[in-house]
Amino acid sequence: MRHFFTALGSAWILACSLPAFALEITYFYDGDTVKINDPSNKNGVKSYKLHITDIDAPERNQPYGLKSRRALMQFCKNAKVQVQLLGVDKYQRKLGKLECNNQDVSFYMLENGHAWFYEQYSSDSALELAELEARNNKRGLWQSGHPTPPWVWRKNHLK
Repeated sequence: MRHFFTALGSAWILACSLPAFALEITYFYDGDTVKINDPSNKNGVKSYKLHITDIDAPERNQPYGLKSRRALMQFCKNAKVQVQLLGVDKYQRKLGKLECNNQDVSFYMLENGHAWFYEQYSSDSALELAELEARNNKRGLWQSGHPTPPWVWRKNHLK
């Protein structure tokens, strides 16, 4: 019996020392959408497109779009990635909260003026305040005075 418990203990130590499967961002579409690689996913889908909740960033071909994308890339480069999935949008992208190195990406993007608070789909007052502070301090896209929100730009350019 003692050998059994010794073997069981050894197996437990080995299992705990194996590397955990880590989420990884493999592509940045723009400042609010990324491709996530999830090697631990049980249903066979190893990667998915994630639209980050609470924000709307400029499109890549919209003014400030590439800067917004680069800001997200820099923030999440070589980061420990965590995702809390919340649903699926009309484009079949997964919707969720994204954290890089335990920091909320939505908050970072708003606080630094790289995205708009998406008030149509969010009621998080801390995020709304982060955008207001970026506007008042003319950070990021707010340096241009009156930037065009992505939902207006898409309506006028993606027909």
